[in-house]
Amino acid sequence: MRAHPAGGHIAPVDEHPGPTHYVIRVRGVLSDRLLIAFPGLRSRTDRGDTQLAGALPDQAALHGVLARIEALGLELLEVRRSRR
Repeated sequence: MRAHPAGGHIAPVDEHPGPTHYVIRVRGVLSDRLLIAFPGLRSRTDRGDTQLAGALPDQAALHGVLARIEALGLELLEVRRSRR
């Protein structure tokens, strides 16, 4: 096993600390009852699908949203980072 070079700096994967804004698209129009499962995310419908958008503090929060989508049986269409 090789050691890291002396004084070498390993940069974190994400150089932008703080929340990251995401847009997540799922198939279908979600009811108000389903939207309650995604607090803090704004929703809008687009061509019969639902977009959830908002800032998430870290990747663990993103994975939590994706796990909720799966648990609710929703079809995930897209996840992308957004500049807003």
